[in-house]
Amino acid sequence: MKNEPNTSPRVQRIWKFFASVRLTVVLLLTLAATSIIGTLIPQNEDPAMYFRAYGEFLYRLFNVLGLFDLYHSWWFQILFIVLAVNVTVCSIDRFPAIWKIVFVKNALAGKQRFQKSAGGRTFAVKMPPDRLRAPYTKMISRRFSRHRIENTQNGFVIFAEKGRWVRLGVFAVHASIIILLFGGLIGSMFGFEGFVNIPEGEAADSIRLRKSGQNHPLDFQIRCDDFHVSFYDDHGRMPKEYRSTLTILEKGSPVLTRNIIVNEPLRYRGINIYQSSYGQMPSGPSLSGRIAPRRILLTITSVSTGMVYEQSTAIGEQVELPENLGSFLITEHRESAVFGGQPLGEALVGVLTAKNGSSDEILLPLRFPNFDRMRKGDQVISAALADDEPTAEPDGTEIRYFTGLQVTRDPGVWMVYAGFVIMIIGCYVTFFMSHQQIVVEVTGSAADSRVTVSGTANKNKPGMQERLNRLALLLAGRRSSDAP
Repeated sequence: MKNEPNTSPRVQRIWKFFASVRLTVVLLLTLAATSIIGTLIPQNEDPAMYFRAYGEFLYRLFNVLGLFDLYHSWWFQILFIVLAVNVTVCSIDRFPAIWKIVFVKNALAGKQRFQKSAGGRTFAVKMPPDRLRAPYTKMISRRFSRHRIENTQNGFVIFAEKGRWVRLGVFAVHASIIILLFGGLIGSMFGFEGFVNIPEGEAADSIRLRKSGQNHPLDFQIRCDDFHVSFYDDHGRMPKEYRSTLTILEKGSPVLTRNIIVNEPLRYRGINIYQSSYGQMPSGPSLSGRIAPRRILLTITSVSTGMVYEQSTAIGEQVELPENLGSFLITEHRESAVFGGQPLGEALVGVLTAKNGSSDEILLPLRFPNFDRMRKGDQVISAALADDEPTAEPDGTEIRYFTGLQVTRDPGVWMVYAGFVIMIIGCYVTFFMSHQQIVVEVTGSAADSRVTVSGTANKNKPGMQERLNRLALLLAGRRSSDAP
């Protein structure tokens, strides 16, 4: 590129910048350093937790820099793109030189290349060069894919080589890096991860995104036909296994039914549905043979006006908050919630959506009505089960559970898998295989010959010397076990 006369100096400088190995090192070190930051700062947690942990100034700074979702931040993705461009330009810049080696038409042009190579082996054979020509050629052709013979004044020279193509291994590694980077970017830009709680017998056609808390519609429905949980009898109520029977519905018609447990997901149209959690539905008296959702009493205190409001809701029922404070949706009931390693007992989990579209997940322990004050938001929310509803299940009524599902889609995952496979192959070729070149020179008279074996390899020089030793012994008519 830099030697082309029609290339402008500015383009040459840009090309030289991206073709620099130093840039590759800087980018890799930067990515490594930022990845360390991603391990020190918990990712994709509740914003209220970040606010309490770092304070208002650091929270706003880290939020602008995207450190709470580091691997999806705009600048982290730009680093990946620059690295992909850098690797591509490095490959293009170095490919012509490799091309001349790999795709040259003829074998080695002469023995001058090996005159200075160390470790050449010389021995004498009681046989004229003419009688050695055919057997030596046969031996060499069995071990090297390319060979050529030249006649000399007193004998002949055999040039041979194999493994030219292994020099392309580094480009396979470069290609795998690019594939991995773009696979990750595609997954980051077009994939999603969310959660949904589905009571037994009900269906859902949307999920709540983990990153934003917003609802994300699906192109199909997920119905929970049945949920079963078993417990360890000798460990209190510790769950042993929980299993969901799910049915996928397309336009109201079932197309797939499958049982799922933890680590055995249902996969449909590129979407993975994992068993994530479960819970017991707060419930009231039976209505028409069905357990009715228990009512929940919300108490909302406005921080700016001090006014206190009460609203009735239920799990899955969104309510609009007074004073234009947004909306609130209770998504989950937990029998035993934990915060900061401390048990809080029975709690509700909800999503608070402000008018600007931002969402926060809020934990509301029933025993601690002032718990939400730590969030330091524009409102304080507490919850309680309505007193006019029974707190126990009616006699003979089976407990109704909901299944908690994690729903993910990563369209770039197959590119990532392909990138890893190509990288493994490329690394094996690059580090464990070599381009080997040898020359066997035979000179002599009508009674005897002098044979010199020398060669070189683009890597593993000691291994190449050992191979030359074995070849010399073979050509001398002795087995390696006969060597002194």
